[in-house]
Amino acid sequence: MSKTEVILTHNIVGLGGESDHVKVAPGYARNYLFPQGLAIPVSATNKRRLEVLKQRRAEREAKELNHMTEMGAALSKMTLVIKTKTGEDGKMFGSVTAGTIADELKNQYEAILDKKKIHLPAAIKTLGEHEVELRLHADVKSTLKVKVESITPAPTPEAAAQAAVAKDGREGREGQVRESRGHRRTITSGPPRPEKTEKPAGEKAEKKAKAPKAEKAEK
Repeated sequence: MSKTEVILTHNIVGLGGESDHVKVAPGYARNYLFPQGLAIPVSATNKRRLEVLKQRRAEREAKELNHMTEMGAALSKMTLVIKTKTGEDGKMFGSVTAGTIADELKNQYEAILDKKKIHLPAAIKTLGEHEVELRLHADVKSTLKVKVESITPAPTPEAAAQAAVAKDGREGREGQVRESRGHRRTITSGPPRPEKTEKPAGEKAEKKAKAPKAEKAEK
């Protein structure tokens, strides 16, 4: 399908900035860009507007650079505290992502920052302080200190002692069960019982022969 060349009048993420010549699908230009005033057709008349568009773009980019520079300086002095739940062993439930940091910046400081500008190679899964890199602009980089704290109450010394006693009790009972099972196996696996031996056939016949004689003598 052939493309239509247009001149952008506004910055469009993923497409270009003001005064850029770009090629798009005819339907996209006709049904969206032109009606929304985001682009104009390429023509001799419209080309005269390029200087105005370029000037507006330069002003926008300078304003954006200034804004990101100020934001980077402010964020580098801040410590963002994020609360999370943890287990008895101190391990976090879940993790802290770039989206989490962006949401907390908005909630706590009303600072709107695209999560794509928060460079976090891997989600944070441990408590404590973490230094996060911010790529705010092509010419502006900064850092943000993120402190992850647990909201789970720490166990009291009494509770910790009771847990230790309960654990020792469980281990003791398990040891007794194992010992009892081992003792039963020892009894069951004792020396084999002696096998019954068959008497010789001659001895059996001799006893049968003597029995009648004894009966006659008694009579």
